[in-house]
Amino acid sequence: MTSVNDGIPDKPVDSASEHEELAAEDPPALFSITILLHSKPVNLSFYTEDATIQDLSDSVAEELHIPPANQKFLITPKTGLLKPPFKDPTLQLRTLQEKKIVLMGATTTEVEELESDLSERKARMERRRAALDAGRMVKANKYRDVSKEMDEGRYRFHDIQPLPQLPDPGKSKRFLERLANDVGIKASMRKHGFSVGLLGELDPYEKFEGSFILGLNTGHGSKIELRLRTDTYDGYRDYKTIRNVLCHELAHNVWGPHDQNFWALCKEIEAEVARNDHRSGGQSLGGEFYNPDDKGVADHEMDHGGWTGGTFVLGGGSGSLEKGASSTGQPLTRREIMAAAAEERLRKQREAEGKGKEAKDDAK
Repeated sequence: MTSVNDGIPDKPVDSASEHEELAAEDPPALFSITILLHSKPVNLSFYTEDATIQDLSDSVAEELHIPPANQKFLITPKTGLLKPPFKDPTLQLRTLQEKKIVLMGATTTEVEELESDLSERKARMERRRAALDAGRMVKANKYRDVSKEMDEGRYRFHDIQPLPQLPDPGKSKRFLERLANDVGIKASMRKHGFSVGLLGELDPYEKFEGSFILGLNTGHGSKIELRLRTDTYDGYRDYKTIRNVLCHELAHNVWGPHDQNFWALCKEIEAEVARNDHRSGGQSLGGEFYNPDDKGVADHEMDHGGWTGGTFVLGGGSGSLEKGASSTGQPLTRREIMAAAAEERLRKQREAEGKGKEAKDDAK
């Protein structure tokens, strides 16, 4: 019998003829290749004698759902590791039949599962990190010293300037920044209300009366310059030595001459800075700027009498170097200040020589 479905007669199925048609569509395989995937053998059939390694990759992608980007074939002996895109995609599979082929690669599903798992792990880690950061913020805010932060913004070195014409100015800048951020220096500047316009570097060859100066304070803290480098430009002086010079120059923010008031303040600042060394986080005072050959200040003067602690005018008689402006009303330059200091030193030397001569005359 025949039946009609939507006007189209059904034809009885002949299983024998259908099998013949399928056989005609799928010819028997000429050879097969066995590969190991996750330690399990997998047979892949090929229908042409000239099937290549590229055909193997295509079959793996189609039948095992492993995309070419994830495929790696370890072929032993001798052939080694091959992966798409192949250097020689025409390599004949027949030559590999007797070899061991291990396929290393993840299926699309496995990759998706892995990415999902990684995404979940990442989300968990981000939640933990956010919770930890929130806890830290609460703790930090609980002990936050707003007054200290405001003082540090006010009482500090407002600019840092190495000498750009000398070698490696970046290292000099790091030296100056370390001094500016020294826990003890910052604490002392807050306590005494020191605000310094510029912290800079002195040229190692800048001399006064044949000697080197280690520090210079201009305008009672408008600018402090420090001699960071050794005499021959080949290194840096010891950090602690220069830090002590900085303490000395900070004292000149208040007192110009090296009198009793100056030395009392200088020693006070040095003690304050030293007391805070334990708060440096365990960092030694040397580190990058430790110089074992540095002799300290024994062969160098701090600042030749301290006259560079301010601006001064020349006058007559003892004690006539006073803080202020020049006779024109303008601040003296550094060269003028040094000349004034030299003149004052010469005057004192002559006075001392005169007193010595008088004592000898009296003795006769």
